[in-house]
Amino acid sequence: MRTITGAELRSVLHHRMLIERMRQTFRAGVEVPMRHHHTVETYGQHDATLLLMPAWQVNQSIGVKIVTVFPDNGAQDLPAVQGVYLLMDGKTGIPQALLDGSALTKRRTAAASALAASYLAQPDASRLLVVGTGALAPELIEAYVAVRPIKQVLVWGRSLEKAKKIVSRFHRPKFKIEATDDLQGAVGGAHIITCATLAKDPIIKGEWLQPGQHLDLIGGFTPEMREADDECIRRSRVFVDTREGACKEAGDIVQPMRAGILSEDDIAGDLYDLTRGERAGRRYYDQITLFKSVGTALEDLCAAQLAVEMVLHNDSIR
Repeated sequence: MRTITGAELRSVLHHRMLIERMRQTFRAGVEVPMRHHHTVETYGQHDATLLLMPAWQVNQSIGVKIVTVFPDNGAQDLPAVQGVYLLMDGKTGIPQALLDGSALTKRRTAAASALAASYLAQPDASRLLVVGTGALAPELIEAYVAVRPIKQVLVWGRSLEKAKKIVSRFHRPKFKIEATDDLQGAVGGAHIITCATLAKDPIIKGEWLQPGQHLDLIGGFTPEMREADDECIRRSRVFVDTREGACKEAGDIVQPMRAGILSEDDIAGDLYDLTRGERAGRRYYDQITLFKSVGTALEDLCAAQLAVEMVLHNDSIR
């Protein structure tokens, strides 16, 4: 069984390649049972979360990701999300590879947001705002650069120093990148706003949004978590990665639905609809679009398959 480290995965799993493979995989579809979601008590300030995410393609591959989310890890300068991914042969069940789950999750999550933006963001969108300073922030920047002509990037976090650390990771990029402590001003000037935080309460206000913007919400993966307020929902054409997952797990969708602000019929489409051409994305240039992702095991399986293919290919030519 091949073990694929995070560094190896990052070296072979290029964003543009993964985004296109993910587009094809959503079009084709895979078997994805609802993921298992468990709360794990800790001695810290916040409880942890255990996620089990299986998926398979008949006669091709079976995969399962085991993920933990420890919100208090940031205080120890550790990523909140940890995990591993096991890929097995779909005909025999024989384990083929064990992959770094954190690296896989970050790369596929960013790819899914960029895939959505390829349908929902303005074609000439050039100003990107990243809200959040976790390990996903650099991945999001790289993924968005792969699908839109990004020329300016701003990074905002509750800690300006952490935002500056994200900026310092980019050496001589083809775009200008800066940290900011003015969230409202940064939102107002952005074409694309991507949020990857562990916020419990909304940090993006709908009154700040401007015509034509695309708002990408990643962080809220439980019904109690939120990154955008109700006004963001009211003003936007809303899309999700999968209807089943978002309507059950995403606070930015679940809470507005409970309040009667959003109905399931108001959700314009998901990534299956967009990639298959069954629903239009951005209808007009000045429309505000919103994409809410909670993640799906389809994305993990897709990324793991591609990573293993690339690693084995590289092994064969050495």
